Parts: sequence; structure tokens; C-alpha cells
Amino acid sequence: MDHPPQAPLTPLTEDWTRALAVVAHPDDMEFGAAAAVARWTGQGKTVVYTMVTSGEAGIDGLAPEEARGVREAEQVASAAVVGVDEVEFLGLPDGVLEYGLPLRSAVAAAVRRHRPEVVITGNYRETFPGGMLNQADHIATGRAVVDAVRDAGNRWVFHDQVEAGLEPWGGVRQVWVAGSPDAAHGVDVTGTFDAGVASLRAHAAYIAGLGWEHFDPAEFLATMSRAGGARMGVEHATAFEVLKMGWDD
Repeated sequence: MDHPPQAPLTPLTEDWTRALAVVAHPDDMEFGAAAAVARWTGQGKTVVYTMVTSGEAGIDGLAPEEARGVREAEQVASAAVVGVDEVEFLGLPDGVLEYGLPLRSAVAAAVRRHRPEVVITGNYRETFPGGMLNQADHIATGRAVVDAVRDAGNRWVFHDQVEAGLEPWGGVRQVWVAGSPDAAHGVDVTGTFDAGVASLRAHAAYIAGLGWEHFDPAEFLATMSRAGGARMGVEHATAFEVLKMGWDD
């Protein structure tokens, strides 16, 4: 069956200087959005990564206490490839994240610490584009991010953080959701596609542990970025769902 062509992607605004990416696991940014980060850091923007977990349950052949160190080191190296020099790990348990106040609080604190204009997260819809079922940690994290961005601006929500000296931050203009089936915006990553591939390759132990025979990071990422590019009239583009946090943004 032929599918109707998708609507063109609207270019993302790039009149900002500081972004915070909050995702569930090491590798979540690299499976699609790292090339966009490379573009932005190349423009002189600052992007900080916050990992809710350390991905310690992600390698079947490594016990969590060993995998934690491996995956954190791979994420730091991967982030450096695309110009991100600040990566923090919140230390919540991998594989069993639950949406709720503890997760919202942890993310709100990160937003208050880093004071970004844009927050990037991963797909929290039930499925990915094409219909593959999403994973529970992704869903819980993405939902918590959206709510925590609002929480961060309200001094009476998680007021214990304010009492401890962490001032409210209501300066987030938009939340950008990578990998969403509802993506209607995009960014041209033709010039930074190779950096995105190199960033994914830096997760060597994790990729090896997946056991995906003949997995090619470049071809995997290109399958998505070419589809986005076709919607923008470029070779490679990364698509995002944009959630506005104010009426005028």
C-alpha cells in the first residue's frame, strides 16, 4: 500500500543560546538527535545532557554495578564528539522508572540548575514512527520532563529545592521531543550527520551487547534522517515535536 507523502517539516527556531537534554538512558540522544546537537554546539550554543539513569540494566552480559561505569564513560565520550562537555547522571534505577513526583522533582531540579531556554527529550508517545512500541522508561521520562518544566518555574512546587537555594526557572520557551510520531518541525543535519554517527559508535559496549547482527550505525541513522530530509528538501534532517510552553513562543 502506498502511503501519502508527509507534510513538510517547519524549521526549528535557533534564536537561543542554552538547551538542556533530559533523557532516560545513555544512548537515547545518539539514536537520532546527536547530529542536531552537533549543529547547535557548532553555532556556539551550549547543550547540557542529563541522563535520568545510567543505563545499568542495558547490557545483558554485564551486571548493573559493572555496566553503570561502562555506560557512563561511553556517554561522556559520546557527548564530547558532538560538543557537549557537561553530562550529569541522576542515578535513578534503569528499567523500572515510574512517572510520578520523585521523577518530576529530579527533572525540575535539573531544569533549575541549568536554566535552559529549550529542553530536549525523547519520544514519550506509545509508539515510534512506523509503529514500533515504545519503552516504559522513555514514556515515563518524557512525560515527567514536560510537567517538570512547568514545575521548575513555580517556587511553591518542590519548594524544598528553593529553600535549599535552587531558584525557580520559568525561562523554558519550548520542549522539543525527538523521535516523536507527531513531529512537525525539523533541523537540517546534513553537515553534522557524520558527527552524529560517530557519537552513536562511541556506545560500543552497549551496541555489542544488543546482539544486533550486522548493525550499521550510519545506515540506521540515515534511514531516519533521510526521511526527515525529504520533508525539508535536504539530505539529512532530524524531526522534532515542538511543545510550546507559552502562548507567544
